[in-house]
Amino acid sequence: MRIVGGAWRGRGLAAPPGLGTRPTADRVRQAVFDMLLHAPWGGRDVVEGASVLDVFAGTGAMGLEALSRGAAFASFIESDPAALKVLRANVAACRAEARVEIVAGDVFRVGQGRPASLVFLDPPYGQDLVPRAIARLRDVGRIAPEALVVAETGRDETWVPDAPLLAERRHGAARMLIFRLS
Repeated sequence: MRIVGGAWRGRGLAAPPGLGTRPTADRVRQAVFDMLLHAPWGGRDVVEGASVLDVFAGTGAMGLEALSRGAAFASFIESDPAALKVLRANVAACRAEARVEIVAGDVFRVGQGRPASLVFLDPPYGQDLVPRAIARLRDVGRIAPEALVVAETGRDETWVPDAPLLAERRHGAARMLIFRLS
């Protein structure tokens, strides 16, 4: 696993052993960032200068990819101790500590923080966590109005956001949904 674009392109990222963390594949991250940068609803300003929130962060690959491509700041929320250890190591390997907040804990207990304009959610599949996490994060001010959300669910999950979908793609076992909150 590696950063696929930007200033840290090619930099390797560690992942915890076992199946507890399911890192987003390089090719899927590339496809997501290609859409964010080149789709009619996207553009460079979606990522460059953005405040990013990477929820159920795991290795931090999505948030670090955004930082590599010019995001100003990234907050990571992760509760698994093994994933947190790897996340911290990946942030340190990128020398990104000054541009990062790591929240060690449950997304449903997280407190207030910097509002993000770009949000990545990659929860465990099949638990309907995306809508609940969005509601909690909005309640505590961690999601800015009109934020762009990239949510990963299981391929066969049927949840769709209340907001119109900008894009939906399936990659292996994953289903990527991109939408803008109103």
